[in-house]
Amino acid sequence: MTIANVGFAAELVARAEKHGPVTIGLAGAGQMGTDMVVQMSLIPGVRLGALSEVNMQAARDALALAGHATSDIVEASSANGIDAAIEAGRVALTGDFKALCAAGRIDVVIDATGNPNVGTLIALEAFRNGKHVVMLNVEADITIGRHLKAEARKAGVIYTGAAGDEPAATLEIMGFAQALGFEIVAAGKGKNNALKFDATPDAYEEEARRRNMNARMLVEFVDGSKTMIEMVAVANATGLVPDVPGMHGPAATRDELAQVLCTKADGGILSKSGVVDYSIGKGVAPGVFCIVKPRHPRVLERMTDLKVGPGPCYTIFRPYHLTSLEVPLSAIRAVTHGVPDMEPVDHPVAECVALAKRDLNPGDTLGKIGEYDYRGFAMTWQDASNERALPLGLAERATVTRPVKAGERLTYANCTPDDSLVITQIRRRLDQTDAVYAGGAAA
Repeated sequence: MTIANVGFAAELVARAEKHGPVTIGLAGAGQMGTDMVVQMSLIPGVRLGALSEVNMQAARDALALAGHATSDIVEASSANGIDAAIEAGRVALTGDFKALCAAGRIDVVIDATGNPNVGTLIALEAFRNGKHVVMLNVEADITIGRHLKAEARKAGVIYTGAAGDEPAATLEIMGFAQALGFEIVAAGKGKNNALKFDATPDAYEEEARRRNMNARMLVEFVDGSKTMIEMVAVANATGLVPDVPGMHGPAATRDELAQVLCTKADGGILSKSGVVDYSIGKGVAPGVFCIVKPRHPRVLERMTDLKVGPGPCYTIFRPYHLTSLEVPLSAIRAVTHGVPDMEPVDHPVAECVALAKRDLNPGDTLGKIGEYDYRGFAMTWQDASNERALPLGLAERATVTRPVKAGERLTYANCTPDDSLVITQIRRRLDQTDAVYAGGAAA
């Protein structure tokens, strides 16, 4: 029996028949990158044109897992070589992301490197070559996303967050709720892993192997950094803010969410409406949610009658997010519709800063997110700015200049970021611009 393609799938097939498939260039063949290599071999109307990766064996393994024969893979060191491989119906493998971005046959670039500075370099190179960019690298987005959006607009291309990751999935249901005229009280996600703020990779090597993950990446989830990063990304794309530093993170179950993450006036814990937060309660993870409040008693009556909840606030819930499996959809929409699934607003909203996991001493050089030195912590941008707190995306390779106790925030007064990194240089310029915005906001 043949099942007809419907909706977006039908659109993709029709476009491919008329114009050929959307051709994607992917940077990074780690866990997420490998998922996407496989997924792109299964989506109608799309193809992987080139894969950029410093670990060639990891890249070859990912391509083999997706069913690409060795004869279908061509190593290329130039844009022309990549284009020739694509024109021959093969997949180009390169160690040079600049060649990937410059290849004329590539329509859109996905960054899945996980490194904020590398992701920045890839995005800027893609813009210079007129390529759309899907930024799965949320760490880069929360640090300089507004700059990247501005550079994309100058180049006439799209800069977007990635479908399937919690931030874009949250925006999807927020847009649905806003289209129905609901007040947005709160939006957020369920915490996927057990929360342990002082987690380090040593204790998670076995679990990481069992789950086919990198231990550092796993710890980035366990110590709460990823949750803080993702909710700051939602804040920066919407104007929602953390209600309190670090957010509340209640143990509210799926059925309890709307009665807990609502304002105190409605019986909840929030000081105001319009916030981002997360829950560690049963039945919420791996989903995302939006707590809404109807603006008319008739609508409230209908929501209760439809068994959405008891009111006066209700949970709009998506019980899953398909992370890397959905990411190619953002790439396709950027090319076919010229729209982002998620992008930052034009002014600063929230900040994910770095908190020390252990006592740090002058002269210490900080490692990566998810390692031993620090974790992420969500704040409003104004509070972080007032404290001169160090953005999480600038912590790697920063140097400690004054003693910092475990649990204290890293700031520009006790830590100096690595000025050789492009992301540090761009963030400094953003901060100078934002100082003018802060003065206007204060006035």
